[in-house]
Amino acid sequence: MNDIPMKHSSAWVSFVYGSFAASIVLTGGGIFFLPVDVWIKGYLAMGMAMIVQTAISVTKTIRDNEESGRLHRKIEEARTEKLLSEHESKL
Repeated sequence: MNDIPMKHSSAWVSFVYGSFAASIVLTGGGIFFLPVDVWIKGYLAMGMAMIVQTAISVTKTIRDNEESGRLHRKIEEARTEKLLSEHESKL
């Protein structure tokens, strides 16, 4: 198992941040310039904010679950190694 985490390049990180910012600005601008009443714009802006918050929460939850599983596998591997070493010492 490879325990060395891969780091993203600075170009990729910049691209991701730029894409996120552009999507927020462009969607917000689209909502702002819609020819509808203010309350409809507010509803759409609230929906956009909730989608962004939910996407961030889902991403964090997936990452946390993966890290938890990785830690659990390490603990299980350590237990297995200990049992094998104890068994070999008795032989």
